Amino acid sequence: MARFKTQLVHGVEIDDNNTGAVNPPIYNSSTYTFDSVESVPRWDYARSGNPTREFLERQIAQLEQGCRGFAFASGLAAIHAVLSIFSPGDRIIVGDNVYGGTYSQINEFFNRWGLEFDAVDTRDLDAVQAAFDRARAEGSPVRAVYFETLTNPLLKVNDVAALARIAHEHDAIAIVDNTFVTPYLQKPLTLGVDIVLHSATKYLAGHSDVVAGLAVARTEELANRVYFAQNRLGGVLPPAECDAVRRGIQTLALRMDRQQSNALAIAQFLERHPLVAKVHYPGLASNEDYHLALRQLRGFGGVLSFEVRKGVDPADVLNNLHVFRLAVSLGAVESLAEFPASMTHFEVPREERLKLGITDELIRLAVGIEDVFDLTEDLKQALDVAERAAARRGTAARDTVKVRVAVTR
Repeated sequence: MARFKTQLVHGVEIDDNNTGAVNPPIYNSSTYTFDSVESVPRWDYARSGNPTREFLERQIAQLEQGCRGFAFASGLAAIHAVLSIFSPGDRIIVGDNVYGGTYSQINEFFNRWGLEFDAVDTRDLDAVQAAFDRARAEGSPVRAVYFETLTNPLLKVNDVAALARIAHEHDAIAIVDNTFVTPYLQKPLTLGVDIVLHSATKYLAGHSDVVAGLAVARTEELANRVYFAQNRLGGVLPPAECDAVRRGIQTLALRMDRQQSNALAIAQFLERHPLVAKVHYPGLASNEDYHLALRQLRGFGGVLSFEVRKGVDPADVLNNLHVFRLAVSLGAVESLAEFPASMTHFEVPREERLKLGITDELIRLAVGIEDVFDLTEDLKQALDVAERAAARRGTAARDTVKVRVAVTR
């Protein structure tokens, strides 16, 4: 079998109608002809299956080393389909710091549907074990553990192999959102996870021009359940968008290599800056999850977050960036900056958000592939503006003589 970076470019074998086309065709047909009333054609109706979508689904299954893949109209549509395989009354342990859209879907939809959720710090394996024991004692055994490889926006690292092992010891399945990492940096299914999810809008597509979700199941039994949900709920990814994700996947490794390199340099720059109180990035040796990340990941990703010191308004930083765009999302070629408290995590109540460590001083950066010196210079000038604004308000951001941080090559 070809190595991973070759698989990214070539995908899987295709039937191109003998034209010799290098890339798979985009089949826009919504319906397909039957040879006869008695025939059972491979394709009949596009919601149930489409050749272009199948290429992408087979490719992501290959990259994640899973049984079957599924393409959805968004990451939340993929999450919705996967959680729909459970029945009312089923209990699921969920990470206490998940994507805001996931939090909303769990608490505003699936709770009404009858699923039960226990929010747990999935980095605390003892707490996870205790949640399983408590549920069993209450006569309501846990059916699944749902978590993210790296949490958003604090970039905390979950021990994927350990969580999968604990789940299986209790006859539950492990479901992980691998969006921040992609199969380039980690293949959770090889570590024991049963279903892996992606917002393919992010790194896999990589160009901020398509919204998509992907799921991969480890076993045929789970794949059949996910396919039933995909087909019956109907949130499938259209052919043109499937092709856009396929095209993005071809350059995944090239983009992520640059994004990770840029992110590490920016994290190191921010860690030295006197206006920055804390930097959250597992690629820093000072990070509490650094050694776990080294063991389980092939890289640290292109997202980081940092907290400005008290007295500095994060809006003064964000509103004065020029190379970074003020926008939600991540994983694209351009760098983005956002304010989690009012943007990506606005659905999480402030009290709960603060308990998770998502403070009112936190800024998240999704680092792109631009020149790293342009990015660091942009951050430096924005922080300088924020410092002057803090001084005008009479809230000195520094206790001692001002120290200018030079951007060095």
